[in-house]
Amino acid sequence: LQATNRLSEAEPLMRRALVIDEAAYGSDHPDVATALSNLALLLQATNRLSEAEPLMRRALAIAEAGYGPDHPDVATALNNLAQLLQATNRLSEAEPLLRRALVIYEAAYGSDHPRVATALNNLAALLQATNRLAEAEPLKRRALAIDEAAYGPDHPDVAIRLNNLAQLLQATNRLAEAEPLLRRALVICEAAYGSDHPRVATALSNLALLLMDTNRLSEAEPRKRRALAINEAAYGPEHPDVATALSSLAALLKATNRLAEAEPLMRRALAIAEDAYGPDHPAVARDLSNLAVLLYATNRLSEAEPLLRRALPIWEAAYGPDHPNVATALKNLATLLKGTNRLAEAEPLMRRALAIGLQ
Repeated sequence: LQATNRLSEAEPLMRRALVIDEAAYGSDHPDVATALSNLALLLQATNRLSEAEPLMRRALAIAEAGYGPDHPDVATALNNLAQLLQATNRLSEAEPLLRRALVIYEAAYGSDHPRVATALNNLAALLQATNRLAEAEPLKRRALAIDEAAYGPDHPDVAIRLNNLAQLLQATNRLAEAEPLLRRALVICEAAYGSDHPRVATALSNLALLLMDTNRLSEAEPRKRRALAINEAAYGPEHPDVATALSSLAALLKATNRLAEAEPLMRRALAIAEDAYGPDHPAVARDLSNLAVLLYATNRLSEAEPLLRRALPIWEAAYGPDHPNVATALKNLATLLKGTNRLAEAEPLMRRALAIGLQ
């Protein structure tokens, strides 16, 4: 049910499984920890992070008590909790958990095990998010080497590592190095899954973003359209991955000044995200912001302003007041206020955005 995005159907089953395991085994059994983790991951997927966190912390405590502090199941629980902390912008809390999980996996499985590759990748993602790209890159390269040695050069997990490394190379403006990695990842996914699999859609989208970054918009567009078609066929028209694909295609249409074509895609993406996640999810803030920027570009400032004002508190609640996405939201709103000659209102927002950027 989770795989088909029927989370509301999956949740009561998970809650029932948890109750059964607690009754059968007691509250501190490893099977209870597994049930807690499964439910917590579903809650995280539906943006109920404050509900998910205590379940993840309880699952970690059970695993540590049952297996000791250095067991692989403890590492898995540490990683799950760290991912949630990252989602709430508590990166300094997440990092030691990820580092501890890596040490556990290396001790349990050896330095060249695929689980170590996953732990390396997770830590590298956090380092990249905190702009420590020079530290992140060797971890991503090591993760790729591990999976290539373990699985061979054409395994789907290798495609994931190639994509992750390519994203770092893009972030450091090494687009010529990133492109062959993305193209190789796409070939692997098509060979492994067939041409119409959602993993292929992801690989197409990633390559299309690089093509956009290098101003090859005519090459990017058919790939974005194909990714959208794959996701709609695989998941149905109302899936969050469809919303992401719609937003991505709309961004390209906007970049090529086809605003009338882009707007209905943005509105559809927003409706899907609100329906899937509720009104206060970061994906909703993303789509609100995208639509507002388009409305601003078409001089519909009075329509754009309430969307920007709605997006800002969503970002703040999700990531905290000092996140780069908050800075972007502040700049967007300040630009609109400046455009409507409300300079006194715009200035403190722009100053706050600048202060976030300087941190």
